[in-house]
Amino acid sequence: MAHNGKRYTEEFKRQIIDLYLAGKPVAQLAEEYGLVEQTIYKWKKLYAPSIKIEENQSVSLKDYKELQKKVQQLEMENEILKKATAIFARKQ
Repeated sequence: MAHNGKRYTEEFKRQIIDLYLAGKPVAQLAEEYGLVEQTIYKWKKLYAPSIKIEENQSVSLKDYKELQKKVQQLEMENEILKKATAIFARKQ
């Protein structure tokens, strides 16, 4: 296998992993950005968060993604409730 010598910044690598964590498939990222899938998997090991729960335990990437989606959903619901509260406060 030939090494093309292409170097990527840490910021670029983290952006790719952020897109992956947001739910974009590795194959799609590889195609869109001209990367080899194995490279993305290597970056995932380096940059994807692993949250410690207790000693020698961590959250799986799947669970992390699910928790991220839940946080986004709750933040959206929170914004809706804030707006609704403001509307009801003005009516009184």
